[in-house]
Amino acid sequence: MVGGIAALVGAKMLGPRIGKYDANGKATAIPGHSLTLGALGVFILWFGWFGFNGGSTVSATGDKILVSMSTIFVTTNLAAAAASTATMILTWLRYGKPDVSMTLNGVLAGLVAITAGCDAVSPVGAFLIGTIAGIAVVFVIEFIDQVLKIDDPVGAIGVHGFCGALGTILTGVFALDGGLLYSGSIDMLITQLIGVVSVAAWVFVTIGIVFTLINKTIGLRVSEAEEITGLDLEEHGLASSYADFMPTLERDSLVTKHDGTRMLPVETAIPVVHRPAETTVTADGHKLSLVSIVTAQERFEALKSALDQLGITGMTVAKVLGYGIQKGHSEMYRGAEVPTHLLPKVQVDVVVSKIPVRDVIETAKKVLYTGKYGDGKIFVYDVENAVKIRTGEEGYDALQDTEIEESK
Repeated sequence: MVGGIAALVGAKMLGPRIGKYDANGKATAIPGHSLTLGALGVFILWFGWFGFNGGSTVSATGDKILVSMSTIFVTTNLAAAAASTATMILTWLRYGKPDVSMTLNGVLAGLVAITAGCDAVSPVGAFLIGTIAGIAVVFVIEFIDQVLKIDDPVGAIGVHGFCGALGTILTGVFALDGGLLYSGSIDMLITQLIGVVSVAAWVFVTIGIVFTLINKTIGLRVSEAEEITGLDLEEHGLASSYADFMPTLERDSLVTKHDGTRMLPVETAIPVVHRPAETTVTADGHKLSLVSIVTAQERFEALKSALDQLGITGMTVAKVLGYGIQKGHSEMYRGAEVPTHLLPKVQVDVVVSKIPVRDVIETAKKVLYTGKYGDGKIFVYDVENAVKIRTGEEGYDALQDTEIEESK
C-alpha cells in the first residue's frame, strides 16, 4: 500500500507522458514494449510471493509453523489465481477481448490484497479477497487514468495502493479469528480501517516532502527532447533497445457464407488503379508493366506461391505501413483506446511483359480476396524500360529467365 500511495503522489507531481492525453483530455493508450517480458516478470513475482508471505513466519521448524506456512502458500496462490481469472473475465466482457496486460495486473492485485491476511483467512476467504481485488483493480485503473487524469503506466496505484488498502480492510471481514463474518464484531474491521488511514496519511506527507525536495533540486522530470528521444538512448546510449517493438499484425480471416460462396463480389473487393506513363512501349517494341500489390502481411506466402505458379520471373517485396479509407482500426489496452492509423502491410512489385497484366491481377484478386476491409489494392503502372545489370539486357529480354554466356 505504501508503494501505491507513493506512486500516486509521484505520478501526480510528475505529470503525464507526452501524448498520453489529447487536446480534449481523452486518455490515449501507450502500449508497453513487451507483454512477454511483462508476463515473465509477473510469474517471477508470483513465485517469489511464496517466499514473501510464507517466509514472514521467520522460521520453518515445528509442526505449528509448518502448518501455518502451508496455509499461507494456499491462500496466497488461491487469491492470485482468483484475481487473475476475475480480471480476465471482466475485461473480456467490457472490452470484447481479454486484456492480457490488465489480467497480469489482476494477478498482482490478488497477491497484494491477500498479503495482509494471508495467515488469518481461510482458503474461501482468500478466494473472495482475490476475486474482489481482481474486479476492483480494473475500475480503479480506469478511474485513475480517465477521470483523475493521472498517468500511471504500470497500474501501481491501483494494484499496490488501492488493492493493498482493500486487502487490509477485508482482513477485518474474513479473518477466522476476530473477522466480522466469523465473530460478528466490527472491532477488528475498525482497527484495520484506522491502520489504512494512518499509513496513507503518513506516506502522503513524507513522500510529498521527498518528491518536492527532489523537484526543487535536481528535478523529477527530464526535458521534452529527452523524453521523445527516449531515456535508453539519452541515459544509456542504447539506440536499439526496443528494435523489436513493432505494431501488432492485423489478422483477417477468410469470410464466406455457409454455402461456400463469397460474401461480396470480387470486383468490389480490390479496386485496380491504372496510371499510364508517357512511354508505354520499350525500344524493342514490347510493353512493360509494373504491378504493385499492397496487402496484409499474413497473405504474402499465398500470393507468392500463386505468382510463382503463374510464371513470373522475379518480384520485389517490402514491408510497409499504411491505411485505407477506414483510417486503420482501434483496439483497447488497459481500458483506453489504442488508435492504430498505420497498419503493417506488405508491398509486392512485379514487372511483366510476356505474362498478361490481367492474369497477374486476377491471380492476386483470387488469392487475396476475403470480402473484408484490408484485403489491399493493386496498382498498375507503365514501365519505360528495364535493364539487367549483369548481362546488359534491356526491355523484354531483361525480364526473361534465361542465361547468356558471359563474354571472355
